[in-house]
Amino acid sequence: MGRGAYLLGTLAAALSTGAAAQTLGDPAYGEYLSGECTTCHLAAGTSNGIPAITHWPAADFVAALQGYKSKTRPNPIMQMIAGRLSDDEIAALAAYYESIEN
Repeated sequence: MGRGAYLLGTLAAALSTGAAAQTLGDPAYGEYLSGECTTCHLAAGTSNGIPAITHWPAADFVAALQGYKSKTRPNPIMQMIAGRLSDDEIAALAAYYESIEN
């Protein structure tokens, strides 16, 4: 599957849940929630085989996590983690990771 089709599928999943409209999260709450994320995704924005998530546009972050949550985006670990997050928590994490200055 091409990257464009993959991104469109992920965006469609986010739109179907209404999550794309909810990208205004609380960065402070996102920072509080980020402990589990930074276990694998380094806050410094570096990547050692696991993609960096700092500076992602919030809408892209929300779409990606909603894709994992709906299991339309493949990765069993991320599906499990995203499945435990509410839409508000995803929006908060998106706002936090978008705002990180390295």
